[in-house]
Amino acid sequence: MKEYFKLFGVFFRIGIFLFGGGYSMLPLLQREVVDKNGWATQEEILDYFAIGQCMPGIISVNTSMFIGYRQKGAFGAVSAMAGMVFPSLIVITVIAALFESFAEIVAVRHALSGIRVAAGALITSAVIRLVKSDVRSVTEIALCVAAFVVVAVLGSSPVFVVIGASLFGLVYGKRRRKE
Repeated sequence: MKEYFKLFGVFFRIGIFLFGGGYSMLPLLQREVVDKNGWATQEEILDYFAIGQCMPGIISVNTSMFIGYRQKGAFGAVSAMAGMVFPSLIVITVIAALFESFAEIVAVRHALSGIRVAAGALITSAVIRLVKSDVRSVTEIALCVAAFVVVAVLGSSPVFVVIGASLFGLVYGKRRRKE
């Protein structure tokens, strides 16, 4: 039972600071899941995140469920997911109750503006760390740049880019084995 509460607590802490969407959780996952608890490697986190991104639903919830399931099966998945969702549920409930009077406060608008900037910095930091640790060959660098251009410049769906990169990896890996 203690392990389920630990999963809940770790993902509750991640959920509290999860501003800016699923991508901003990467540095938090690195610290909590990889560095502090040793529940997964950096590569496994990236795999869970990529799979979670391709599946229907919220990336952070999907990823937390993968990690929880790996640790403690189905109940671990539920514990991790509940921890990830609970902070948002509390915040959304409070904001919904106070939204009309809350949204027009200048200080709140400025605070949210600062949070958006911080979320962007967290995402950028996570991307740089991922590229440094996992992009090693010229082919991987080219694929990384192409994926960035297709999503950021051309506005394509990240899902299609992940699927396309997966197919490219399969073909590329198969070709390399033949050599």
